[in-house]
Amino acid sequence: MERTSPDWEFKERDVLVLRELSRDPQLSSRDLARILDEKYGIDVSHVTVSESIRGMREEGVFREAIIPNEEYFHFALFEFKFNPENFAKEWRSAMEFIRDSPNTLFYFLSDGEYQWKSVMMFPTRDAQSQWIHEFYKRHGEAVHNLRNSVVTNVLKFRTDPEILESLHDADR
Repeated sequence: MERTSPDWEFKERDVLVLRELSRDPQLSSRDLARILDEKYGIDVSHVTVSESIRGMREEGVFREAIIPNEEYFHFALFEFKFNPENFAKEWRSAMEFIRDSPNTLFYFLSDGEYQWKSVMMFPTRDAQSQWIHEFYKRHGEAVHNLRNSVVTNVLKFRTDPEILESLHDADR
């Protein structure tokens, strides 16, 4: 589970490409080259744009994920607190069960009260209940507490292009 940070020197063009792709992920490199020229006065070939995107993708600058429309699934926030008595023996298999579940969209640790959290998606509420049951059956000894918050309305589900401006800032 080793994580490595991307090693990428951002050019203004790279950030603008990412911003435009966050607005419309379906843009072709030709479209992006045209937008860079018309909107930002950057004259670059579509081949260069394509190479830049490929390089950023290979370096892990951004991740690509297919996220279905939120109308197709029920979303939930799960918060996991592990039983300290069984942590050493059980944590890895429980963590891998959550991480590797096809229902897990996003999985992370948070500070404060040490908890593991995941944003989950299920086709039905019954499937959600079955997942929780199966998790407890397999990893109940490791779990001290599982909190399940149903997400009733997804009001925003995207990355705003403006947040990406900071990637080119020299004072990061």
